[in-house]
Amino acid sequence: MIWTKELFGVEKPVIALLHLNPFPGDPRFVDGTDSMEKMAADARKDLKALQDGGVDGILFSNEFSFPYPEKADPIIGCGMARVIGELKQEIRLPFGIDLEADPMAAIDLAAAVGADFIRGTFNGTYVGVLGVTAPDIAAVLRRKHALRLDKLKMLYFLNNEADSYLVPVDYAELATSIIFNCKPDAFCVAGAHAGLEVSNDLIERTRDRVRSSGVPVFAATGCKAENIKEKLAIADGVLVGTTLKENGMFERHIDPARVVEFMSKVSEYRSGQA
Repeated sequence: MIWTKELFGVEKPVIALLHLNPFPGDPRFVDGTDSMEKMAADARKDLKALQDGGVDGILFSNEFSFPYPEKADPIIGCGMARVIGELKQEIRLPFGIDLEADPMAAIDLAAAVGADFIRGTFNGTYVGVLGVTAPDIAAVLRRKHALRLDKLKMLYFLNNEADSYLVPVDYAELATSIIFNCKPDAFCVAGAHAGLEVSNDLIERTRDRVRSSGVPVFAATGCKAENIKEKLAIADGVLVGTTLKENGMFERHIDPARVVEFMSKVSEYRSGQA
């Protein structure tokens, strides 16, 4: 049995992103308006909407900590641990975390909150608007081993949402090398930024290249009610965020009606596969 079905209980799971508000110290944090108490309250509402709407998993992310530092400010990890800890008794689904741009801090956070999986850019050298980034995958995997997180699943971004590889690469070909060297539990194939649809061609070519390895390939951005059946037909699962928000706007919070609409399309797809 593929691990995704064992963890989420379904073929081709839908993992919904729960974007936490800006943290103290983040440029988007507004003094007098934002607070840790408001963050927890907003996250609780979003969690309820996502779980009641029928998604299969939850991914907590510090999405609004723009621009993401290569080494996260400690307040982010501490703050995420506080919010997730406050919500822990209400989380009914498998959940993961994405501490943006700092995979070492993400590993520690996963251990602290008991996450089932993490998502991130764990390997490679990228160049883009934030300069050059080069995660130390060897150190990340050694930290995971040192903390005995043997059951923690790691979802690797195959391509960075915002940046490009320092040298030209064929991402589908690169996936086989990553599997050999780094043993990912899954790949996330993304568009250029949150909410932008990833190309079907890249999903299909990557899945074809890694099929024999058993490593799942997720469509990681741009999934919507209008295209979710198409994405599920070619991917092993999806991560979805922006389209579930009020008016489908990145800056807003979760709209329960949009979650129900999206998952109704997922149900139609699954019924057709039965």
